[in-house]
Amino acid sequence: MWHYVNMCRIKKPLHATSIKRISDTLRLKQTMTPTFDPIKFEVIRNALIEATEEMTIALRRSAYSTNIKTRADFSCAFFDRDLQPVAQSFTQPVHLGSLSQSVPRVIREYGPENLGPGDAILSNDPYLGGVHLNDITLISPVYYNDQLFGYVANLAHHVDVGGGAPASIGAFREVFQEGVIISAVKMVEAGEINPDVFRLVLAQIRSKHETAGDFRAQVASNNTGVRRLTALLDRMGAETVSSYIDQLLAYTERRTRAEIAKLPQGVFTADGYVDNDGYTDEPVHLVGKLVINDDGVLFDLNGSEPQRRAPVNSTYAQTFSACAYVLKSLIDPDIPVNAGFYRLVQIDAPLGTVVNCTPPFPVVGGWETQIRLNDVLLKALASAIPDRIPAGTKAMMCQMGFGGTSPRTGELYAYYETMAGGYGGRIASDGPDAVQCHGQNTENAPIEETEINYPVHIARYELVDDSDGAGKYRGGLGLQRDYCFDHEVSFTILADRDRWGPWGLFGGDAGEIAHYTLNPDNEATKLGSKVTVQLKPGDVMRVQSCGGGGYGPSVERDPQLVLRDVHEGKVSLQRAREVYRVAIDPETWTVDEAETERLRSER
Repeated sequence: MWHYVNMCRIKKPLHATSIKRISDTLRLKQTMTPTFDPIKFEVIRNALIEATEEMTIALRRSAYSTNIKTRADFSCAFFDRDLQPVAQSFTQPVHLGSLSQSVPRVIREYGPENLGPGDAILSNDPYLGGVHLNDITLISPVYYNDQLFGYVANLAHHVDVGGGAPASIGAFREVFQEGVIISAVKMVEAGEINPDVFRLVLAQIRSKHETAGDFRAQVASNNTGVRRLTALLDRMGAETVSSYIDQLLAYTERRTRAEIAKLPQGVFTADGYVDNDGYTDEPVHLVGKLVINDDGVLFDLNGSEPQRRAPVNSTYAQTFSACAYVLKSLIDPDIPVNAGFYRLVQIDAPLGTVVNCTPPFPVVGGWETQIRLNDVLLKALASAIPDRIPAGTKAMMCQMGFGGTSPRTGELYAYYETMAGGYGGRIASDGPDAVQCHGQNTENAPIEETEINYPVHIARYELVDDSDGAGKYRGGLGLQRDYCFDHEVSFTILADRDRWGPWGLFGGDAGEIAHYTLNPDNEATKLGSKVTVQLKPGDVMRVQSCGGGGYGPSVERDPQLVLRDVHEGKVSLQRAREVYRVAIDPETWTVDEAETERLRSER
């Protein structure tokens, strides 16, 4: 998953990967005690990861909401007794910081002595290592022979946590408007859900049926993790597993340091903007500086905007995720993600800024800032390692939420999803069309499943032609959805990119901006990127995400690739001629080479 920053998984041949792992492990053996067994090391290393993988399977298969069971908006992890992250299963790399930052702080706040076997605590406090309120973490201790061995945890995005709008997203001014804040409470005691706590939390939430099911799925996930780790300890022994965990963390740190040493050394800077804050048209300025040297990588974010009373503030954990993602994307994808890796993620994010906010400043739109920060940090490295860095991407979470009273059941409901968009062009290939970018890895919510489970009709779901940033390698196309309703609905857009499209690199053009339109075919009303509107029966909401930036000058693009794009309906004949300077005969579907040469020589 991590080999390239476009998140496209590049699989190496199995034998090559196995040989590399064995070689790395044998080198590790030379630095370990004489009792170190490389085979046992690999068995334990992978058993720990598989325990968290089984947690994800249990959570996904038990969940009720589309957001978890289909879009996979969750992650799971195991921590040792010292609260060091040891193994993580990521469906969402944006959770790199969410779990590693929140679990230690929540446990210390609650007191590990207050947790016994079968207990579990719940938290979504954004200022206690958390992110936005929808992301709720459940943490359970792992006991073995009456001794605390560690903790398992899972984080899941709940479709609604109360607040001022369905799906708990909107242009709010303070965190208290965003939903219920849960600051480390025991929801499960001795294996049983506390009914009083459960009722208290559910009373704040619109989609009670889905949320109750998702909470139970989180409990099932942690129970699965406890069982799998107990089985490993039964087989290997607690002392042996603990010893190899220490060696695994040291092994990860050494390999990470070795990978950082291969990166260009020096200071690299860039800046960028979130288009607006939802209340004013003032852009939100982000500054990123990377300092790479023998000590590791420092992400210096000084110069970024002061925090605002608007939904654009990133918590420290969100910002940590962005920085950790950038580093992980640039090193060997086989390196584990644990405390050994996190030790080398150094961050200077000034308190009281949009990259490290304080209470009660709102955080619901912090993901829009966090994912734009990814783009800024990668842009800083573009000149130093142009073969590894793409042009600008969608770089917004692009959140959509709606809800009301279902005409099917007469009950309140809420729906949430994030829209895909164009990825940036790369040094030797086009940006993918309509994908999630960087740490955002949520899957598509199919029309059929959405319409079966929610009272909405999706009339159009398609690529946005001509939305690419032109270049030698074009950016990917944006995505369009038309949501149609036959009842009154509150609809929220919490997104960005309606002012500036993703930047191009090395002469490439910026991608087309995003568009948000109410009733596009009947007295169309252009909407902003951070707005809640009340819809009437018959209203249609159209969302068009942005295209990715281009890489290299557009006049250097192979005319045959332009012809292919026109033939596939991704680029119009007019755009081919005016932007790419390629003349195409629409009757024969061939490139007029002489006219193309003339057009390009004129430019």
